[in-house]
Amino acid sequence: MQKLAIYLLLMTSVFNTTAQELFCNVQINSSQVQTSDRKVFSTMQTAVYEFINNTKWTDTKIQNEERIECSILINISKKISNDEFEGSIQIQSTRPIYNTSYKSTLFNYLDNNFRFKYLEYQSLEFSEVTHMSNLTSVLAFYVNIILGLDFASFSEDGAYQYFNMAQKIVNNAQNVRETGWKAFESDKNRYWLVHDLMDRRYADYHTAMYRYHRLGMDQLSEEPDDARYEITEALESLKSIYRQNASAFILKLFFDAKSDEIVKIYSEAFPNEQARIVKTLVEIDPAHSSKYQAITKSEEGGR
Repeated sequence: MQKLAIYLLLMTSVFNTTAQELFCNVQINSSQVQTSDRKVFSTMQTAVYEFINNTKWTDTKIQNEERIECSILINISKKISNDEFEGSIQIQSTRPIYNTSYKSTLFNYLDNNFRFKYLEYQSLEFSEVTHMSNLTSVLAFYVNIILGLDFASFSEDGAYQYFNMAQKIVNNAQNVRETGWKAFESDKNRYWLVHDLMDRRYADYHTAMYRYHRLGMDQLSEEPDDARYEITEALESLKSIYRQNASAFILKLFFDAKSDEIVKIYSEAFPNEQARIVKTLVEIDPAHSSKYQAITKSEEGGR
């Protein structure tokens, strides 16, 4: 009896301290679809939730409190047939910042090329070596992007195995009819997303991700001036990518996730810091230039 109690205690301990990698909120929005049978969308939501959260995506041992928080919103705009749907998928992931309750956005992306088949109550299956369905391939692709970006924020070389898997998923989908996988279809789709993340010409992106988060954001609460210096240097290093390719997809992804956060960080900076960073940001991220101009106008700045 005593041995049984010890065994149960050990099993409970393992269960409580290890977990899958993701804690993902999943929503299916089908309000645009005219149909009398709406139950399929609730079962679809459950199936997607379980596929993402219950699959073991890596060999890394993850503590429950270390799970990556993310969200997936699938907006279904059209029901093409009984088992085929069309719409978009919005993906967001965050990273906790050391010694604070703040969560920093790593990825915030809307993919409008999402057409897939789903038969109610079917099991969702994914293979690393072949394209089994567009639904699971798209989900697995973005899971690996989420994992890669998270690991990139903790280690300069920690992301490549996940981006490599995302690239394999793209390669497996080159002969499918659904869009979003091929280079010629668009200059900003799944193909180019992982292409840019794997492109060694853009290695400064990975250094910037690590420096911005691990040396900057994680130190901001304790050493704000030193941390902000690291963040500034990380952002300055992205100039090399912009000057090679002003339309590089990864720059758009980075600043779509970070622009609001950057404005808040530099609202507390010295005037010379503000002037320097605004000049850099307006150059390499002109899409958000009006946000950045507000930094130098901040009443809180210029301590």
